Amino acid sequence: MGQRLVSGSTTIDAPPEVVFAIVADPRQHPRIDGSGSVRGVITGPERLARGDTFGVSMRLFGVRYRIDNRVVELEQDRLIAWRHFGAHRWRYRLEPTAEGGTRVTETFDFTRYGPVWAALLRLAGFPRRNRLGITATLARLKEAAEADRTSAP
Repeated sequence: MGQRLVSGSTTIDAPPEVVFAIVADPRQHPRIDGSGSVRGVITGPERLARGDTFGVSMRLFGVRYRIDNRVVELEQDRLIAWRHFGAHRWRYRLEPTAEGGTRVTETFDFTRYGPVWAALLRLAGFPRRNRLGITATLARLKEAAEADRTSAP
């Protein structure tokens, strides 16, 4: 089961509300995507709420496609997760630090897949690809949130 949860964490020198404002705005996802697959947001609200959907233009293995996601978990400034037609979830958990920053953990969760789908994902290079994407996304999220924190009035 451990191979079906891929996570990474970083500490960001910005409060949770600044970090959450980025991950809860689908238009910011191309800004922070480290996987190289997110091309742009097609539809969706500026600020996500539980049950909201948003469409994203993607590219993977050279193929362009559109994916629709639904927000399935949300706790203001602490947690957000979405999924699409597949059973896996992308989740961001935010924890305030004593220094006023945020500890962010991003998780790709495909525990809801059966063994056949999990095996197919592994054959396609996942979860190794997810681990690399998460590492790069967290670095970009850190850069974005720290820039937004310093530019806020």
